[in-house]
Amino acid sequence: MAQEKRQIIETYLSEVGATLGKLPVDMAAQVVELIETARANGKRVFTFGNGGSAATASHFASDLSKGAISQGKPRIGAFALTDNVPLLSAWANDTAYESIFAEQLENLVETGDVAIGISGSGNSQNVLNGVKVAKSKGASTIGFIGFDGGKLKSLVDLAIIVPNHNMEQVEDIHLLLAHIITTCLRK
Repeated sequence: MAQEKRQIIETYLSEVGATLGKLPVDMAAQVVELIETARANGKRVFTFGNGGSAATASHFASDLSKGAISQGKPRIGAFALTDNVPLLSAWANDTAYESIFAEQLENLVETGDVAIGISGSGNSQNVLNGVKVAKSKGASTIGFIGFDGGKLKSLVDLAIIVPNHNMEQVEDIHLLLAHIITTCLRK
């Protein structure tokens, strides 16, 4: 039994390693540049997603707000649209779950802000709707996506697609990308 578990672990790590070698490094650098521009112009960053991607959105906003502090540069105003449960449930109940991010962005997003939609499949309707509102208001839009990119890849200004069809591994790598981007912003 222990050997079987060991094989599962080794396979998982091997698959993640192979996927890491295929990541679009230039795209990650472009995300850093978009956020740096927003920072310099006093604009904000909004992150959002569902399930594990909601956890990544929350973690990324926290890291951008605190972990990206760099002496001599303005701080980044970053907000996870996943963190206000009463507001999320109100929009879901009073309109539709598909509107939970779009309705929040209607109130908040401005030209020059950055909106980062995180979706393993790239097909989460509430993420797609949030990106559409952000674009309509003049925000730069970024997708952290997995699988083949889904509908989100052609909707955002910049799509970082993790070329993997295992949701857990896609989510692992999305968080790794968030940490890499935060590290670049802190330097």
